[in-house]
Amino acid sequence: MANSPSAKKRIRQNAKSRARNRWTKAGYRTEIKEFRETILHGTVEEAEKQLQGIYKTLDQAASTPALHKNTASRYKSRLAAKLNEKKASA
Repeated sequence: MANSPSAKKRIRQNAKSRARNRWTKAGYRTEIKEFRETILHGTVEEAEKQLQGIYKTLDQAASTPALHKNTASRYKSRLAAKLNEKKASA
């Protein structure tokens, strides 16, 4: 257990930021799961609409320490490729 006041404060700050980061990650991961489900069973129009929302969520997450901007970019590229694959097969 931390003894100094600054160490105790760091523990409090870490707990707050961890909770915030977990909430952010859960949000975009849920959206990505729903998008992948739509790609498998839904229409292209639904998937396009969802992808725009995912772009916004990923950009917002990338502006925080929860997600690196390059990781967000990679997610967006891969999801767009999945959508294009679905369009080509439709």
